[in-house]
Amino acid sequence: MAISHIKIIGAGLAGSEAALQLAKWGIRVSLYEMRPQQMTPAHKTDLPAELVCSNSLKSTLITTASGLLKAEMRLLDCELLKLAESCLVPAGSALAVDRDLFAREVLNKLDQNPKIDLIRKEVIKLDDSPTIIASGPLTSPGLTQNLINLLGEKQLCFFDAIAPIISSESIDYDIVFSATRYEQGDPDYLNCPFDKKQYLNFIKSLKDAEKHQVQEFENQFFQQLDFNFYQNCTPIEELLRRGDETLRYGVMRPVGLYYPNSDKKPYAIIQLRAENINKTAYNLVGCQTMLKYGEQKRIFRMIPGLEKAEFLRYGSVHRNTYLNSPEILNRDLSLKKKPNIYIAGQLAGVEGYVESILSGLLVARVIVDKLDLLPETSMSGQLWRYLITPRKNFQPMNANFGILPVLNTKLRDKKKKKQLLAERSLKDIRIMLN
Repeated sequence: MAISHIKIIGAGLAGSEAALQLAKWGIRVSLYEMRPQQMTPAHKTDLPAELVCSNSLKSTLITTASGLLKAEMRLLDCELLKLAESCLVPAGSALAVDRDLFAREVLNKLDQNPKIDLIRKEVIKLDDSPTIIASGPLTSPGLTQNLINLLGEKQLCFFDAIAPIISSESIDYDIVFSATRYEQGDPDYLNCPFDKKQYLNFIKSLKDAEKHQVQEFENQFFQQLDFNFYQNCTPIEELLRRGDETLRYGVMRPVGLYYPNSDKKPYAIIQLRAENINKTAYNLVGCQTMLKYGEQKRIFRMIPGLEKAEFLRYGSVHRNTYLNSPEILNRDLSLKKKPNIYIAGQLAGVEGYVESILSGLLVARVIVDKLDLLPETSMSGQLWRYLITPRKNFQPMNANFGILPVLNTKLRDKKKKKQLLAERSLKDIRIMLN
């Protein structure tokens, strides 16, 4: 049965995009936003689509991940990108906006659409009506508790514990080797071996490095819920405060690992875990961190074999409510337990402004015209697959070239390679849409 009316919870980037998409296809929308009745610790206004952290939607160049993602979204007729481009501020090749003007333009667009009712009210209880939950990383405690009751406590996370991701091409394989502990099973991990001097230099740099400051609201906002949020996401530099040997007997333990063709054991090890089937990107296991980005680049390049590491994503630890989407979402981004409820935005496990807009766009298109998975060669398609493909240690993901399948031909020129990846993606999306 065709849907004629839908409820959207949250008028952020994902919710606003979904509302405009659905209305464009003739579906009536009740868009609920709890601000200003209930503010979050991060938002300053009651405007929809408020950009909280930055006024930049990143690069427009298709040789960048964010630029390619935006190009794909234009092919899908994204509404918020059009509004963003009408609010530009000079920023070179980046799409930066006057954030107040942008939010007001989104508000005007919503208010002027006869198919959209913007309702200033907090929604806590979920019913059987078609609903998109796009309440974001600062989902209210009431709605969060309702989701816990529906899905179970284990399906929600309250803090990201994100380790850096690097490009596989930037790894020095003369130093880094593939092995599994005690040679049990397939060698699924790459291993970066430290001698004692390298380890001591590494931990000294970790101790002395500059760190991001935890914002006050990140310690306060969820005090209404009785959970120990930090239990499984202690930053590597915080572990080190327990003693110089903590890492060597913990996340950097070399137990059961030996140098290739040798019975000699490294003094310490950092392991790399593949992020995708094609093994174009690797996660630095156990290296979740609060270090500033420049410090991450400097210190993690001290890891043997990563001296020229290309970072696809830097690590972070911050308050961020998101779902264990691969376990609970259907292919169409609806809940397995309640298929009338769809999840969009950062609550679904995408990271970043543009990625959040994309998810609202995808959910809307799934509902109105049964859009199927976009090509695996596209940034959009791979982000979609990331949300529905079961995996261990699911964490939010942003657009990066490491999630795309490799080209058939090998190229040394990284910019040329990214250009060809982008051209392949846009071509395949055009073919699918036509």
